[in-house]
Amino acid sequence: MLQKVHIRLAENRVNTSVAVDRRIPKIFTPGEIISEQKEFMRGHGTYEQDDYLKASVAGVKEQVNKLISIRPLKSRYNGEIGDVVVGRITEVQQKRWKVDTNSRLDSVLLLSSVNLPGGELRRRSAEDEHMMRQYLQEGDLISAEVQNVFADGSLSLHTRSLKYGKLSQGVLLKVFPSLIKRSKTHFHNLPVGASIILGNNGFIWICPIISNEEDNVGGFVQNLEEVVPRPDREAIGRLRNCILALAQSKMMLFDTSILYAYEESLKYTVADLLIPEAMVDVAILTQHRLNIAENS
Repeated sequence: MLQKVHIRLAENRVNTSVAVDRRIPKIFTPGEIISEQKEFMRGHGTYEQDDYLKASVAGVKEQVNKLISIRPLKSRYNGEIGDVVVGRITEVQQKRWKVDTNSRLDSVLLLSSVNLPGGELRRRSAEDEHMMRQYLQEGDLISAEVQNVFADGSLSLHTRSLKYGKLSQGVLLKVFPSLIKRSKTHFHNLPVGASIILGNNGFIWICPIISNEEDNVGGFVQNLEEVVPRPDREAIGRLRNCILALAQSKMMLFDTSILYAYEESLKYTVADLLIPEAMVDVAILTQHRLNIAENS
């Protein structure tokens, strides 16, 4: 079977790391002077040297009154209460699970913070503790909400709502947490035939449409035997490549931008969307549509 191979000279390659929106604020590099004025207060990501305020990390400037800080483009996830996260179970401990949520420390999911199978409301018993690995085991992917932030920065999660729980068939993507736009809901059933969970921690989950009529027994159903139709798999693959294209150009990720990118990508095959020129083209067209929608 013949396969297309794309070869480009170095001079013809595109720089996909440059943001396509010219209105994006200037990116400061470590050691670069932010301000020569002394009346500003030093915030996160800055330091003072020779009466100058300088950046200690690479990122964009954020200013609140006289407080200047630099928000890094690349950083670990710093959780806040109420955040929606997607994580992977790394360890089963006594009455708790350890979860990788792309933060500096593993997060904690207590046995008392999950729904029991069948939605029973009762105290957790020793039998429940023995069956923990049947509920969630190492390697399982879950969606959860941040319940508390400990003093050391680690997070406490909960999955008490039936919209949270174990994730079944789908694709996991990892992007910079700073690219995820905060919104009222991070669960979206897109009209293209797929559902998406935009985790505030930079983990994105794409899966077939989630039906509200499913019997989600305590949030532990996986349906691994169910066959996903080919059109749904193609929609999931296209969404994945569109998100990669937007993230490559440092564009904010939310339901509208992803949907616009999907529509602009239809002129390419799913595989061709991985070509750098196609990725930049989709990002530019998406940004253009976002600008038009914003100005209208």
